[in-house]
Amino acid sequence: MPTQYQEPNTAARAANAVIRWLAESGISIAGTRALRVRGRKTGQLRSVVVNLLTVDGAEYLVSPRGNTQWARNVSAAGVVKTGPRWRRRRATVSEVADEDKSEILRRYLARWYWQVEDYVGAVTAESSDDELRAAGARIPVFALAR
Repeated sequence: MPTQYQEPNTAARAANAVIRWLAESGISIAGTRALRVRGRKTGQLRSVVVNLLTVDGAEYLVSPRGNTQWARNVSAAGVVKTGPRWRRRRATVSEVADEDKSEILRRYLARWYWQVEDYVGAVTAESSDDELRAAGARIPVFALAR
C-alpha cells in the first residue's frame, strides 16, 4: 500500500481532540466513534475519533487521509476497541483488498464527503468503479469482526 498521509493541521488536531472527547463520552457528532488501538511501537493505547461505516450489517473503518498513524497501528495490532469509555466493544480487524473497496468507499463518501473532500482527491460517491478502485489503493479500509 502506498504511504500517502495527509497530516492534520493545528486547527484540525484541536477540533479532533474535542470531537474525540465527546465520542469517548458517548456523544456522536455525525456518526463519529471513539477508537482505541495499541501503538505498534510503544504498545500504549492510542485514541482517535473515526467515522464507523455500517454496510449491510458489516462495520468498516476508512482512513481518508491515507496511511495514517492510527491506520498503521490498526494494521499492526489486528484488534481495536470502539465506543464510549464505559461501553467499548472489542473487534478484530482485517484489511479490505483494494479491488473490494469500491462500494465501501462509495457509501463512505455518500455519507461523509463533506467532511473528507480535501483528503480523497477527485473521487466522490458518484465516481466510477474504476476511479474508486484507483483511490482505494491509497485509502486504507478495514473490516471489523465482533
